[in-house]
Amino acid sequence: MIGWFGGNKDEKPLPKELGPLSVAIGGAFEIDFLSLEADALGGEPAMPLPRSGPFIIAGYGEVLLDAATVLSRYYDEESRMIQVMSASGKPGDVIDDISFYQPWDSVVPAGQSEWNRWTGPAGLIGQPSYDADGILYNRFWGDGPERAQLVEFVERVEDGEAQRAIHQTCMLYYRPLGSTREMLLINVERDLDLGQSQAGSSVEFLIGYGLAPADVRRV
Repeated sequence: MIGWFGGNKDEKPLPKELGPLSVAIGGAFEIDFLSLEADALGGEPAMPLPRSGPFIIAGYGEVLLDAATVLSRYYDEESRMIQVMSASGKPGDVIDDISFYQPWDSVVPAGQSEWNRWTGPAGLIGQPSYDADGILYNRFWGDGPERAQLVEFVERVEDGEAQRAIHQTCMLYYRPLGSTREMLLINVERDLDLGQSQAGSSVEFLIGYGLAPADVRRV
């Protein structure tokens, strides 16, 4: 949700606690990246590793992936994201997976031919590997040498004042980094409130790392 959060807001009572991490918009986490720093030793990250410190919630998004999995996302005003997988997405739910992503790059294709280059039948997104300016990532979702089907869903994101529906088509890639993995999420985002055209669409690149639930503490 690049650039969607931020701006001045009139002071209002905090809304209810959201998602399995049970934090309201305007609340905060303290994220400890010391384990990530240790695991990444010897590797060269694509961008500087995130620093430990506070993460102020500016928005919350949720997706029902299937009958047993809810994807919950907490955003700050820099569009950094804490992503959580759980069974129901309800406060206090058991966390199946937690990760942190930060924006790396963004592309707005000009015209249908450029969109085909990214998302067409032979498009770059979904191929077995992705070369990001000399940094090679392998596909995380989907086996085999052919281009894989992209993952598609609609995320409903709120910031305490308004809610937006963001259509997303994405593929996840990874590469070794020390003793851990660096993830590359390539995500085509389209704001459904702007209609069905390509207007408002972009290709977003996010770099992410897995965390342990104990690395993210509510404050």
